[in-house]
Amino acid sequence: MNELLTPGLRRRLEEIEARYDELARLASDPQTLADPNRIREVGQELAGLESVVETVKALRGAEARAGEAQGLIDSDDGDLRDLAREELATASTEVDALVAHLRTLLVPRDPLDEKSVIVELRGGEGGEEAALFAADLFRMYSRYAERHRWKTEVLSQSESEKGGFKEVIFRVDGKGAYSKLKFESGVHRVQRVPSTEAQGRIHTSTATVAVLPEAEDVDLDIDEADLKIDVYRAGGHGGQGVNTTDSAVRITHLPTGTVVAIQDERSQLKNKSKAMDVLRARLLALEEERRATEQGDARRAQIGRGERAEKMRTYNYPQDRITDKRLGYNLSNIERRMDGDIDELIDALSTQDEAERLARLEETD
Repeated sequence: MNELLTPGLRRRLEEIEARYDELARLASDPQTLADPNRIREVGQELAGLESVVETVKALRGAEARAGEAQGLIDSDDGDLRDLAREELATASTEVDALVAHLRTLLVPRDPLDEKSVIVELRGGEGGEEAALFAADLFRMYSRYAERHRWKTEVLSQSESEKGGFKEVIFRVDGKGAYSKLKFESGVHRVQRVPSTEAQGRIHTSTATVAVLPEAEDVDLDIDEADLKIDVYRAGGHGGQGVNTTDSAVRITHLPTGTVVAIQDERSQLKNKSKAMDVLRARLLALEEERRATEQGDARRAQIGRGERAEKMRTYNYPQDRITDKRLGYNLSNIERRMDGDIDELIDALSTQDEAERLARLEETD
């Protein structure tokens, strides 16, 4: 098989093919057919391996055609030599494409990638300007979601005096939202002249972003006995009636100390439902962090402290430049990016992440 596949990856492919054959036998086994749950498990695993197995078969076929063509290039028949060269070029191109696709398929998939997300945005250092920047980021992600035909729903918000967000928590509902937006977690820094600046000086402010995969009941089991639920009278904005009833809800998960408070809705039940959604997402993120740590792959906490030095991306308005330190290059046209046109940035981060995970896989093998 192609030399671009390391010995470790070739062994992994052989294991996948063997497992696929085993599953195919299990799929027709009477004991499997008698158990609906087992049928579903076997069927799902088969479906997950099918694309890899089919690509391996296609690669072997392309390599065989390339080998046959190579053997005919030294033929005494000039026409046959020309045809052999054409076939070799075609087969070699197909081999390269199949190898690249196969390497992509071998990268371990994040089981959370297909989930919707809950995004938590908070103004960091910079006072009112940080809150305004958080509002700009909220609009950027909302417009990005619109471009992908995903739905957004604000779960909780705390506005600043100038119309920014001290904090806003919102849901992005769409298949694969986590696979794209997970790269946005971290501290975002902005450099610009604030609308509140009379002297025209450039200020530096930050906002923090946490992207959490939305958790369903099947993802984790929350014991009701572990929850402390408080209801109280909402404060701040909310319209007539919101401040006159005990509609606000605060839920504390006692084992972890995680606290979620929601007061945006007039209905106590709606606030409780939203609070549970956020709590489940935070607990799932904590669980995933714990698993990663146990596997020796601990990653940096998503939010950090929001200090100016802790940045993963900088938005420099005077120079019309966005710098993501993970990529090592800049993007221009900030206004367009802030209107949600960030596919180029997110796709580049996704490609980089895939390459890094494949490199780790090859090292392990």
